[in-house]
Amino acid sequence: MNKIITIGRELGSGGRELGKRLAEMLGFAYYDSEIISGIAHKTELAESYVKKILENTPTVNFPITIGHSFYPHVGADLQQTTSIYVEQSNIITEMADKSSCVIVGRCADYILRDRNPFKIFVFASPQSRIERCRQKAPKDEHLTDKQLWKKIKKVDKSRAKYYMFYTGRKWGDKMNYDICVNTTNASIKTVAEALVKMFRDRD
Repeated sequence: MNKIITIGRELGSGGRELGKRLAEMLGFAYYDSEIISGIAHKTELAESYVKKILENTPTVNFPITIGHSFYPHVGADLQQTTSIYVEQSNIITEMADKSSCVIVGRCADYILRDRNPFKIFVFASPQSRIERCRQKAPKDEHLTDKQLWKKIKKVDKSRAKYYMFYTGRKWGDKMNYDICVNTTNASIKTVAEALVKMFRDRD
């Protein structure tokens, strides 16, 4: 069976860079935005639209999870969102079938739970996250620290709602992961090296 690493991450924690480094060090495939591209291709929807749908999860009082055979009556927007999630689950499963891989976000830890992935959650202090986001911000973006932190929290809130909506679990809860990594004042390369050793020792 292929080996899988999934990464959940707070915005600005360096989770995407960590995922790329892990994939490079282990010789695994790396998947992130490729998942959205795959959904767009299979559904014939624009990538920008798919991304918008995934970032704006409807709010209902029950979780929608793969494997349910019955759904209450839902509106067209929720049906569209759920169909995209189902397609996303299919694509993530196909990626895991294809080769050993590192998958960032997209509820991959839950979708692939029966395959026993190595589940990582990455977090960092507010100031560290602000600094990372500022380094990667567009040149024409001029936000104060307060404005940028508000933007970061909004993204995190959306990710938490998305995760809860489809899994029924709390995003970032340490009980849902094999390891939670604090990247505050840490070298992502050094963190990746330590995780590679831990991952190999796991076998």
